[in-house]
Amino acid sequence: MSRPATPDDIGRICLSLPEVELGVSWGDRPTYKVPRGGKGRGFVLHRAPHKTAIDPATGEMYDDLLVIRTPNEADKLALVADENLPFFTIDHFNGYNAVLVQESRLDEITEDELREVIEDAWRAVAPKKLLEELDD
Repeated sequence: MSRPATPDDIGRICLSLPEVELGVSWGDRPTYKVPRGGKGRGFVLHRAPHKTAIDPATGEMYDDLLVIRTPNEADKLALVADENLPFFTIDHFNGYNAVLVQESRLDEITEDELREVIEDAWRAVAPKKLLEELDD
């Protein structure tokens, strides 16, 4: 069995995938991207605290959120619906295939589970030639 996931696993997993770069989006937010178009396509983003994402337990803005792409709405809903997983969404992300997770709650899933979610996110935005490279 895999060990609990940690915030350090995020970059290591993302950068282990073909042609991933750490860049920025949404102004200055660290974002893992694959080359596609002029700016690349992000699949994992470190989200800035924002009034649209308030912790119901504290009333404060979340300060450690990751946004992770999902391949489709069904996958998003499955991750959010599973009470054993720390993934959730907010109204701001209605209609967008992504889930949120607090870095401080990553230890509620295993490193392997985090890898699977991140790899699915990468697959959702990667060009076909990169998908073939990973599958070879």
